[in-house]
Amino acid sequence: MKPKIIYLTSRNAVLEINDGGIFHTKAPYSLKLNGEDYGTTDKIITGIYNLKPDSEYILSIENNDIQNSITFTTLSESYTLNVKDFGARGDGSNDDTCCIQAAIMACPENGRVYIPEGTYRITSIFLKSNLRLEIGKGAGLKAYTSTENHPIMPGLIQNYDETEEYNLGTWEGNPLTMYSGIIHGINVENVVIYGQGIIDGNANYDNWWKNPKEKGIAWRPRTIFLQQCNNVVIEGITVQNSPSWTVHPYFSKNLKFIGMSIINPKDSPNTDALDVESCCNVDITGVYFSVGDDCIAIKSGKIYMGAKYKTPSKSITIRQCCMRDGHGSVTIGSEMAGGVQDLTVKDCIFLDTDRGLRIKTRRGRGKDAIIDNVVFDHIKMDGVMTPLVVNCFYFCDPDGHTAYVRDKAPMPVDERTPEIKQLFFRNLECKNCHVAAVYIYGLPEKKIEEIILENIFFDYAEDTKSGMPAMMDDLEPVSKMGVFIHNVEKLTMKNVVVKGQVGEDIILRNVDHII
Repeated sequence: MKPKIIYLTSRNAVLEINDGGIFHTKAPYSLKLNGEDYGTTDKIITGIYNLKPDSEYILSIENNDIQNSITFTTLSESYTLNVKDFGARGDGSNDDTCCIQAAIMACPENGRVYIPEGTYRITSIFLKSNLRLEIGKGAGLKAYTSTENHPIMPGLIQNYDETEEYNLGTWEGNPLTMYSGIIHGINVENVVIYGQGIIDGNANYDNWWKNPKEKGIAWRPRTIFLQQCNNVVIEGITVQNSPSWTVHPYFSKNLKFIGMSIINPKDSPNTDALDVESCCNVDITGVYFSVGDDCIAIKSGKIYMGAKYKTPSKSITIRQCCMRDGHGSVTIGSEMAGGVQDLTVKDCIFLDTDRGLRIKTRRGRGKDAIIDNVVFDHIKMDGVMTPLVVNCFYFCDPDGHTAYVRDKAPMPVDERTPEIKQLFFRNLECKNCHVAAVYIYGLPEKKIEEIILENIFFDYAEDTKSGMPAMMDDLEPVSKMGVFIHNVEKLTMKNVVVKGQVGEDIILRNVDHII
């Protein structure tokens, strides 16, 4: 085992203990910082806080069998601006929005805005470039839920001669008017939001979650929204009770989400944890998810944004994460008209989600809606209803139940036809499944190009629940279904074991080449 520092600022470091565990280490470790006790950890990814700038530290990692250490030096820092010096009270009743915003705007390059212990009521806070924002231990940003004080972000603004457009608002893949995020970044770069504190969207069924499918003056806000941003890191903090999608990077690049927790109630509507939309170079490491919708959703817009901007989500790595309770652990789509490429998910735990991998696409997403090079490796699933789902007939949008979307007979291939190329699934252990082990249904006119299933084990819970393996028309609820694969050009299966299914363990239909 060789520990390493995977991220560093002037005031914190992130430790990775690679002892072969997934999310949790195989045993607890004691930590010492420059010889003094720092505490214990049972996580592969652990944040170390309350450090001094430009200082050398020796971090020791110990248990009964292992003793190791690592030396690192924190980064420099110019100034710290404490929001209480700017008038913020943190008493849970006064509006601290302007005071925190003033500290952010006054912060010099290489400086830090510090939010100490307390509860700070806010509406929307806007980020600026070259900012380190620390939400300290015991500190909470608690959002107001009245719409009157939230700025509105227009969906599209035309320039003076109507030849170009400026997109500020979005809702489920379309450029639509929305309320600003609780934390909102537009065209900023080199931003770090970190710490041991909480950002609380404060949503419930008396406010944002009431009639969630109805638009008011604008659509519901995100808790953290990053638009056209570059080089942003969010580390350590907890984000909870989001009005809608919780953390939503949009047309952004070079992003890191490290060691944070995203928590929403299981029955909260559309509270996806992390929606990566038309972004590239994204690392999601050591994050804990428990939400009311998809834990991670990879998107690239509906047909207008996908066809116009042709910006796929690509080069995304998800590792050492724990996904719990959501509809999908890792979902692609359904708004993916710009495509999704080069997604790797490895060394993760999925617990009690409806589906493990969930690909949602459909006719009408368009010719740029190409999914390619999706890799799942070394994943443990427990209690996941259906571990692997690829659904090319997802019945979303007003036309979702029309014959064009739902018909299982071949349709003409044209500019509306999406495509799935290569999917790789290796070293998966899926215990206590309920509905099906695998449910893959490609388009008959544009079959999935290649699927590899290797070293995968499935078994079922003793008291299984029945359900729909995919959200598509013309399905009946099932329970303990084996591996179902339909409309694939090339399928490789090696060491795939299904134990305890009802009926056939492997059901293959319209598969051209089987290895």
